[in-house]
Amino acid sequence: MRIMARCAKEMIRVTSVLLALVSAIWATAASSHEVRPAIGDVVVRDDTVELDLTLNLEAFVANIDLEGLTDKDAAEKSPDYDRLRALPAAELEAAFRAFWPRMRDNIRIETTQARVTDLALKSIAVPPPGDIEVPRTSRIVITAPATPPVRIGWAREYGILILRQQGVPDADAYTGLLTAGEITPPLTVSGGASEGALQTFVRYIGVGFAHIIPKGLDHILFILGLFFLAARFSTLFWQVTAFTLAHTVTLALGALEIVRVPGEIVEPLIAASIVFVAVENIFTDGLSRFRPILIFAFGLLHGLGFASVLGEFGLPASQFIPALIGFNVGVEVGQLAVIAAAFLAVGLWFRNKPWYRKAVAIPASVVIAAIGLYWVWERTLA
Repeated sequence: MRIMARCAKEMIRVTSVLLALVSAIWATAASSHEVRPAIGDVVVRDDTVELDLTLNLEAFVANIDLEGLTDKDAAEKSPDYDRLRALPAAELEAAFRAFWPRMRDNIRIETTQARVTDLALKSIAVPPPGDIEVPRTSRIVITAPATPPVRIGWAREYGILILRQQGVPDADAYTGLLTAGEITPPLTVSGGASEGALQTFVRYIGVGFAHIIPKGLDHILFILGLFFLAARFSTLFWQVTAFTLAHTVTLALGALEIVRVPGEIVEPLIAASIVFVAVENIFTDGLSRFRPILIFAFGLLHGLGFASVLGEFGLPASQFIPALIGFNVGVEVGQLAVIAAAFLAVGLWFRNKPWYRKAVAIPASVVIAAIGLYWVWERTLA
């Protein structure tokens, strides 16, 4: 009786952990209301700075805290976002113009003398509502009188800003990812402040890690699919090694623009790879001789997905190699963090239990497969 009671207690513990994991995954995956990071092009002139931003205006007007947020449905002000998302273009523009003074105070433009406060909203372009289940990307242009060098900062609550300097040679242009209230190095008319190879390497580790945690839910689910086949180092080692080698190859080829595959092809295939791994977990309880080969093929797909992220905001031409290596290291650290979290949550405690496969691995794989199928459908129709 004691053994049965102990087993029942452990089963309840496993089920609680698993349900929490499933609920978190499903809550994020079930919504198509994605909040995309803002992307900015900055031009520094002798007496002015112009900042051209593409962003989800609805998220800003709704006062959603975007720090670390990848899905607006996780925010308390989701209904406000939904209401704004359905507004005609003219009405959303009017709502943003009313909000603009608040946003203006949260964008930092600094010179060597002082912070610039007289930012002006030069133009705003809002597309029609269209499909309200798909994020609407608007465009605003901001100007400010400033004598270079200048530094540009982004409020913590505004999430991520991918910033690219325009109008200067590629080798001198600043390209960076601002988050958590960060500010750029000094930017001049001739180009951004020089950044050493080590600084670039370290900075792009953060970019790569952020693409896995918290933004890379599809890659997280794929790694969890590998984990749930067998939560043992020897089994995971060969799978993760094959996956890493493959996505490193296509990440480099994609970043160098040697290989380019449209996202509408790559993204559904990435979702399909998640489905395959999860379904195989349901019907197989060990690593087959062919699985590392399949994992390698799937890694090639995921590498193309990583490359599309880098292609979105580019790599600094003067420090291309350190940035590329740093991004890849960040991705690997993110993947290892996912495996470590899964191991601490369930693997460490239950992987050797006779009921682990039926009570944990198979149910988790079923959920992962269901989410992957939904993504295949969603990304194919998008």
